[in-house]
Amino acid sequence: MKAAILRAVGEPLEVRDDVKVCDLGPSDVHIKLVSSGVCHSDLSVQNGTIPSGTPCVLGHEGAGIVLECGDQVRRVKAGDHVIVSFTPACGVCVPCLRGQSNLCGFMFEMMMTTHFELGGQKIAGMTGCGTFAEEMIVSEHAVVKVDDDVPLNVVSLIGCGVMTGVGAAINTAQIKPGSSVAVIGAGGVGIAAIQGARIAGAAEIVAIDLVESKLEMAKKFGATHGVKPTDVDGVKNEITRGEGFDYVLECIGNPATIRQCFDLTRRGGTAVVVGVGRMDQMIQFNAFELFYSEKNFKGSMYGSANVRVDFNRLLRLWKAGKLDLEGMISRRIKIDDVNDAFRAMQAGEVIRSVIDYQ
Repeated sequence: MKAAILRAVGEPLEVRDDVKVCDLGPSDVHIKLVSSGVCHSDLSVQNGTIPSGTPCVLGHEGAGIVLECGDQVRRVKAGDHVIVSFTPACGVCVPCLRGQSNLCGFMFEMMMTTHFELGGQKIAGMTGCGTFAEEMIVSEHAVVKVDDDVPLNVVSLIGCGVMTGVGAAINTAQIKPGSSVAVIGAGGVGIAAIQGARIAGAAEIVAIDLVESKLEMAKKFGATHGVKPTDVDGVKNEITRGEGFDYVLECIGNPATIRQCFDLTRRGGTAVVVGVGRMDQMIQFNAFELFYSEKNFKGSMYGSANVRVDFNRLLRLWKAGKLDLEGMISRRIKIDDVNDAFRAMQAGEVIRSVIDYQ
């Protein structure tokens, strides 16, 4: 089968047609992929922002049809339509039992498991997944069944970007109706966060980005204002009389924008870091401002999601016309074009490309 492989950090992906899946384990699910999102996190693995072993099959945001299951699998069966979750939800580890399945302890075991083979060498998939392949094997903990009438070439985005952004707004920040919100970064996750803020009932939603086309796009998804970083203070004064926003969501992962996220939040407000930054980058705060501002400053891992509940909750919002998934797809491509999709993403030309396998 075809698969896109990262040989080494910083190199283009190599699309091969001689990749195989390994034998099915007792708790594994074999999936025929229908579609895969091309997410900025894939690019972050390719450029080294997110650490990962190489070689590996990239991709972590996909949907498909179950081909076969190991003999211990109980959650799904052959023929089921599923969305892949790069963060598993085993339901029995300590984080899952305390209601934080987005921090599931099985994640690390899944990341270390190899499910692909190339030339006799076993290789891993990104985060234990590997949706840049026509087929994949993954733990049953990392798949969520959806209704058969759900178009899988649309909903693959729920597996990462949409869940991360909408979840950050609704689950992590817990935005209240009538509040003021700023979202830093109007890429795929940022657009999802804007939609989450709109669904939550925010009165004002300010999109902040360097790219004018992204700001215009953000308004189509619910942003009431779109500004470049140099113009933020003016909008903050207009909406909040200089106090700061009730909620600010940072969807880039850069130290400067994370600091900006904190600074734009009002005293007692909530600042949420959604973007993934590099492990060697630091942000500095002084001890007094943390005490005096009493801001809720938190990270958001996978939108604080319980995927077994939230995936289908997002699908109900989509079916009700309250969550736009189709509009977030800028390009449909074949797997051979994945490097072009990476370049378009880096240039700010697309929100999200989707690989179609059918």
